Amino acid sequence: MSDRRVVVSEEIEREIVDHALACKPHEMCGLLVGRPDSDVVLEFHPCRNAAASAIVYTLDPRDYMRVERSADDRGLAVLGVVHSHTHTEAYPSATDVAQAPDPHWNYAIVSLKYDPARLRNFRIIAGEITETAVTRH
Repeated sequence: MSDRRVVVSEEIEREIVDHALACKPHEMCGLLVGRPDSDVVLEFHPCRNAAASAIVYTLDPRDYMRVERSADDRGLAVLGVVHSHTHTEAYPSATDVAQAPDPHWNYAIVSLKYDPARLRNFRIIAGEITETAVTRH
């Protein structure tokens, strides 16, 4: 596990899990927003899974642009993406690694395999996966 971490409030984690449950049986996706160069998530923005699939997600590009513009207008930044695994562990799949666009992003995954759901976070740099701590506040 890396020294890096992501800080998520209990409220935001609940929003993520609620969105994942609402989207089931499909994978859900959304964006994490906070201050640039920070590991503290201030906002979760649910997005549409354009793939409408139980095994992959494709973040709707219009949702991404809307969230990125809104964050930028307020001096914030997209810190990463979160998606769900409906029946498997919260660990990046080969597909997740292949579509990881930014080495600075957090790649959070919530597993609905368990009750309660489990949220884990990763960094993906040049195909290498490193788990980071999820700190709750």
